[in-house]
Amino acid sequence: MKLRLVCVGKLAEIWQREAAEEYAGRLQRYFSLEVIELKEEKGGRKGDIPGLLRREGERILDKVPDSSFLVVLDERGRSLGSEQLATKLGEEMLHGGRDWCLVIGGPYGLDPELRRRADLLLSLSKMTFTHQMARIFLLEQLYRSSTILRNEPYHNR
Repeated sequence: MKLRLVCVGKLAEIWQREAAEEYAGRLQRYFSLEVIELKEEKGGRKGDIPGLLRREGERILDKVPDSSFLVVLDERGRSLGSEQLATKLGEEMLHGGRDWCLVIGGPYGLDPELRRRADLLLSLSKMTFTHQMARIFLLEQLYRSSTILRNEPYHNR
């Protein structure tokens, strides 16, 4: 099973890149991981936000394989605990066998079409995070899920 993470925007700060690289490296012990960064659309603050989201959504969907299980991070999505996320990942590994494609949108959110296409709308928290922080948190949670599935001590059950 492979994981593909499609993100709008780059990690601007060195510490963000280092944290993401740390968890991506740990995660790659369990899964093949590909991270795709897409350039943010410009003109959102004063421009046409629905058009911006549509253009970003089209570019994101171009990177999503049709056969993958699509997980889209969305503040209105379903909240899962770490063990619940691990269970979902494990179930897909055993029964679905599909690769996972995970999407983190940009600062203006997500195109409604992308939400409709999702197999799982996932919320990391009721709090609002930058898309850069969401990437770090998601990579850590995927790593944590991997250790839970393997009964390794990282999660401290």
